[in-house]
Amino acid sequence: MAARNKITIVGSGNVGATAAQRIMEKSLGDVVLIDIVEGIPQGKALDILESASLSNSDVSITGTNNYDDTSGSDIVVITAGLARKPGMSRRDLLEKNAGIVKGVTSEVVRRSPDSILIVVTNPMDLMTYVSYTVSGFPKHRVIGMGGVLDSARFKCFISSELNVSVDNIHAFVLGGHGDLMVPLARFSTVAGIPITELLSSAQIDKMVERTKFGGGEIVELLKTGSAYVAPAASIVEMVEAILLDRKKILPCAAYLEGEYGIKGIFTGVPVKLGRKGIEQIIEVKFKDDERDAFIKSVNMIKSGVEELKEILK
Repeated sequence: MAARNKITIVGSGNVGATAAQRIMEKSLGDVVLIDIVEGIPQGKALDILESASLSNSDVSITGTNNYDDTSGSDIVVITAGLARKPGMSRRDLLEKNAGIVKGVTSEVVRRSPDSILIVVTNPMDLMTYVSYTVSGFPKHRVIGMGGVLDSARFKCFISSELNVSVDNIHAFVLGGHGDLMVPLARFSTVAGIPITELLSSAQIDKMVERTKFGGGEIVELLKTGSAYVAPAASIVEMVEAILLDRKKILPCAAYLEGEYGIKGIFTGVPVKLGRKGIEQIIEVKFKDDERDAFIKSVNMIKSGVEELKEILK
């Protein structure tokens, strides 16, 4: 019998544990859930494993605090990191999460040198840059998750506004994973029809704004937490596209070396995801206002990368 795929998830918080559960339910591979806190990954892994029989899934789920258990992973998903706390500056958060992602990346690549890295930790575009820099991996094997999540939110809001099946909708959100993301209405379609032909400018503007602040809306409602179900589902969408070699076109944070006229940063663009990771970066032709919004988003990432270079010295 062929060996099953092995997926390591670093960080056993809500995002990591929910992703592990969904990977089990789809039987995509054996999962290692790793965390620095003793007992938490073991307990969550056991709980997920005990539910596997109800999903008719034979994959194994292991919880651990030891990176040796991650050896030979096909995919490593990095969710570990801190959420911004009251009184914490953006620079403080950047320094702390850069330190965490740097350490995690060093540990996992030593044990899984042929793996593909999916980075989820925020600020996502910048943490993907950290992982890429530290790993020494080729750019097609280091990918940031944000665009899949942002596009899923946009798709949800389009479906609600038009009262049509999400199955009929394709939505594209490019640029950085943050307030300056660029939801592209012209490339977002319902059964092939651009939403610009089905909705008014006011309706589209409202959905675009809601998409940009989708994570913040959930934080406001929860008060003491943040989104984790949709982020976990977005991770699994990417894992499945890679492991099943689906050649699926998804908006992900990719390292650009001249595409879109941009060099040296990670930002959200349409990519083809398959067994090798990013197999193609797809360039779309922007209109002037779209390009302006994209460049504004990119410039914010560029300034963050300059800060990171100081931190990583």
